[in-house]
Amino acid sequence: MPLLPQRPTAIVTVAAAVAGLTSFSLSTAGSAQAASTTVTISEVFGGGGNSGAPLRSDFVELYNTSSAPVDLTGWSVQYWSASGTSAQKTPLSGQVAPGHHFLVKEADGANVSAPALENPDVTGTIAMSGTAGRVAIVDPNGATVDLVGWGGASVAEGSPAPATTNSTSVFRKSECTDTDDNAVDFTVGTPTPTSSAAGATACTPQAPHEPSTVTIQQIQGSSHLSPLRDERVSKVSGVVTATNATGFWMQAPSDDDDATSDAVFVYTKTAPTAVVGDAVSVDATVSEFRPGGASGNDNLTTTQLTSPVVTVTASGQALPAPAVLGKDRIAPQQNVESGDPKNVESAAATFDPTKNAIDFDESLEGMRVALDDARAVGPTNPKYRETPVVPGQNVDALTTPRGGVLYSGYDHPNAMRVILDDQAKPANPLPVSTVGDVYTGRTTGIMDYSFAMPHVHVTDVAGHRNAGLKRETTKAQGLFEMAVATFNVENLAPSDPQTKYDRLAGQITGNLRAPDVLALEEIQDNNGAQNDGTVDSSTTVKKLVDTIKAAGGPTYQARWVDPENGKDGGQPGGNIRQVFLYRTDRGTSFVDKGTPGATTATGVTGRGLFTDLTVSPGRIDPTNTAFTDSRKPLVGEFKFRGTKVYVIANHFNSKGGDDPLFGRWQQPVRSSETQRHAQATVVRGFIDKLLAADPNARIVTLGDLNDFEFSQTTDILAGSGKTAMTDLPRTLPVNERYSYVYEGNSQILDHILLSPKLAQPWLGLGKPPFNYDIVHTNSEFPDQDSDHDPQIVRMTVTPF
Repeated sequence: MPLLPQRPTAIVTVAAAVAGLTSFSLSTAGSAQAASTTVTISEVFGGGGNSGAPLRSDFVELYNTSSAPVDLTGWSVQYWSASGTSAQKTPLSGQVAPGHHFLVKEADGANVSAPALENPDVTGTIAMSGTAGRVAIVDPNGATVDLVGWGGASVAEGSPAPATTNSTSVFRKSECTDTDDNAVDFTVGTPTPTSSAAGATACTPQAPHEPSTVTIQQIQGSSHLSPLRDERVSKVSGVVTATNATGFWMQAPSDDDDATSDAVFVYTKTAPTAVVGDAVSVDATVSEFRPGGASGNDNLTTTQLTSPVVTVTASGQALPAPAVLGKDRIAPQQNVESGDPKNVESAAATFDPTKNAIDFDESLEGMRVALDDARAVGPTNPKYRETPVVPGQNVDALTTPRGGVLYSGYDHPNAMRVILDDQAKPANPLPVSTVGDVYTGRTTGIMDYSFAMPHVHVTDVAGHRNAGLKRETTKAQGLFEMAVATFNVENLAPSDPQTKYDRLAGQITGNLRAPDVLALEEIQDNNGAQNDGTVDSSTTVKKLVDTIKAAGGPTYQARWVDPENGKDGGQPGGNIRQVFLYRTDRGTSFVDKGTPGATTATGVTGRGLFTDLTVSPGRIDPTNTAFTDSRKPLVGEFKFRGTKVYVIANHFNSKGGDDPLFGRWQQPVRSSETQRHAQATVVRGFIDKLLAADPNARIVTLGDLNDFEFSQTTDILAGSGKTAMTDLPRTLPVNERYSYVYEGNSQILDHILLSPKLAQPWLGLGKPPFNYDIVHTNSEFPDQDSDHDPQIVRMTVTPF
């Protein structure tokens, strides 16, 4: 898994990316009808019975603003999820008198100890969201009388009202005021359900909301959230600098304050009529759009103008000069956030673009920016047409020998990285790049934010220089060297195209020179992601073994243990597992012991030369909670020319759920580490048992640990003192320690560790008796066969 698993953030975000959109709103402009003159929605609460909720039930509260009773027979309350297209309905009956409320009780939550609603007028069964959604009142003719969308609702009157929580409702500021803009009319606070039994309630109409005339800089402010959010503004002026399928960016002359952006995105929902070079004046509502909706996800918001009225005042205007990253504006190099604000969007957070890269990028939001001779530090993602780059100048980062930037510690996030994409639809497509390639000259675009990373939507593409990076090939093992490799083959399934098998076979036979033992991760079952209970992977393994042989490689034998269905995580239905391949033509054999099973734990028996596994292949403590919804370690007892070698294949818990480097939660919390620490502890305990039985045991533990060489996970697994395992990535020069490239950060996730007998020089003299190589064949290239690079160790294995 990547450093921070960010794609997809939410289904709606992925849909937009696939459609080639870049900055879009979940709010569709415009209401279903004119402001209601009879019954309005006065309050909605969706957190009923949830954790922290003050009430047991969801509810919708209505109010009769007219001077006559309204018969609700045949009317209904209808509810949609935030992005839903199908309504749930509660039929209404009875009358609501002038100036009276009408309370519609909906579903109860799990917390039945919370207080019940008093005197509801109608009872329904709709379970509503505690954070975002849409509710309408519909008359007997099917006409929408009133509607409120809140949070990340895809439909609202005007702009959505603010998001709620389990403890808050969204309610009308004045029951008898309906301006037809939910963001203007509603606010959030403690639920106050009121039924018709409460009698008449007089209200004072809200004073007319006069839009304020402001500048773009005043809208953006020097913070992550606009100080004018949810306000209606008028006569916001600027020049259109770029467009996409849902709106346009506009930029005003600089106010000479680097902390406030000079640009903003105008969300028109459909393709805008304004074109690049138009001078425009915009009346709109200021909104903050968060990809994935208003719930507690990691994404920062982008400021937008929604429900706009756009007036073109001139055409053919010159565009503002771009700010050149790395020259005019230089991001803090190794500092995403210097403090610990918890939430960078909070009012208490210090906003300082000179110290914090996350604030630096915010201060350029929506503006024209450029990079001169930008260098690709990650491969282009062919599906999304995105390339991680750094500026061609003034970059303070540890560069890999092949042109990337190394993620060498939690305090070295390489904060100057940005993602180039072509979502602003440049005239020429963004060239596909391999790590080290250079976009020569000046690349110009719009600064934005997506998938928890700063993005530049390219409008003008520079040239392209191929750095000529080639896939590596390791040395062949010698006659008395045992070659052991690890390779995550990324959800290999029989349904994958034959070309994937051919290319993987080519890597194994050619680039890895056909190792004696190969530990594979992410081998799926015989029907891949089809979730029907199948767990056997013999078809998958055979197809790979046959393809290797057809490519001129050896005839590999295989050993593995099928997992329980759905118990090892990964792609649902895939049942990924580790598999050993080994070749017998060079003196390698496998020692089969016991009866392997998904829940059968292997153990250690005997002492000294008579030490053995109780089950081989076997799983290490598979029922331990450390491996819940995660792969269980696979251990096998091999012999190389008669000498025992124990190989432990691992695939630790992924980084899913960790906070991203550029997310709103700072400092990022790496919550997934807890399980990996527990997993490393279990495997280390098994290694300790082997070494206690035989201090000279030859042990190789390897695989996708989903953690770095500088991590506590690796420290736990390596151990200390005389029985310490040697983590081979740590034996390389620092800038060569990577097997994976994520968002432009080259990093180690895969490891090989050796026990003292295999790692220490004989008699303490000379060089270590091994050669280790990370073979860069995938992570730096856009045409990947896997997202991981394989690695291999060639060891001199002797019986003494």
